[in-house]
Amino acid sequence: MIQTEVVIVGAGPCGLFQIFELGLLGIKAHILDSLAGPGGQCAELYPEKPIYDIPALPVCGAQELIDRLLRQIEPFGATMHFGQEVTEVRQRADGRFDVKTAGGLEFDAGAIVIAGGVGSFQPRRLGVEGAAAFEGTQIFYRVQKAAEFHDKHLVIFGGGDSALDWTLDLADKAKSLTLVHRRAEFRAAPASVTRMRELAAAGKLTFIEGIAQSLRTQGERLTGVTVKGNDGVMHELAADALLAFFGLAPKLGPIAEWGLALEKRALVVDTEKFQTNVPGIFAVGDINTYPGKKKLILSGFHEAALAAFGIQNYLYPNKRQFLQYTTTSPVMHQRLGVTDTASADAG
Repeated sequence: MIQTEVVIVGAGPCGLFQIFELGLLGIKAHILDSLAGPGGQCAELYPEKPIYDIPALPVCGAQELIDRLLRQIEPFGATMHFGQEVTEVRQRADGRFDVKTAGGLEFDAGAIVIAGGVGSFQPRRLGVEGAAAFEGTQIFYRVQKAAEFHDKHLVIFGGGDSALDWTLDLADKAKSLTLVHRRAEFRAAPASVTRMRELAAAGKLTFIEGIAQSLRTQGERLTGVTVKGNDGVMHELAADALLAFFGLAPKLGPIAEWGLALEKRALVVDTEKFQTNVPGIFAVGDINTYPGKKKLILSGFHEAALAAFGIQNYLYPNKRQFLQYTTTSPVMHQRLGVTDTASADAG
């Protein structure tokens, strides 16, 4: 049995930043994730995708953001456990929690933070016969290294941000690129759709309204795909690789059985402490919901900051809380492992 002040479930950006905010308050944590490493969706689905709305970073790759967060939390020495899905959470009479994982770990935790993004997730797959045989070799549901798709004949399926982002990124790097979406309306950012249509008009890519009908193969190799247009026309497309971005099929998994209030598969929290209906269990990031909720990484960072104070109050209700600033607080400097330059200059 591992005893800890806090267990954080989910090692995506918000879970990692929760370590930082707790660390500033002198609170130690263990963090768990069912994936094989840190980063959540950022590292798993779009590690090279640029992010533009992180304060003070005009542009930051998704994996770069995770790497920066990992460096930022180094002073706090959080223990990380990967490949560990939390299967059981039970609150004891003393207010603490027994937490168990599918891998056999057991924790005695003072509080829990759920930062599991959309929960456990799997990409929605290309629904044509024989697709499974080429997944990971010529059919992909994420892009980890964009360079692997340069100078190839590509067909991209989907109408959301991921599909459009990679269409725009790869249009001038592929031998040919066709975007296939089942209808004319898109879920992606309007500016991305406009740019895609401009490139299509300029002959830089092809856009087809339709759906995948069947795969074309030669021996054990995928050579293309047949797409049925909404007008009934069949398009025979050569392809070295198919990229399908139909979104995720999120599943809360065991979280749905922990007695937490849910609204549309998200955990209901307050906006003071980001605590769920179960005292001592908090939720930050995409997995929570409240009036005005916006699923943005920067919003999750804000939630983690307030949750840290709520957790401190839950663990130590008799302790007075002080808001201290990392620029001036000697205590914060000590916890961060930095030199107190102001004191040094004064000496």
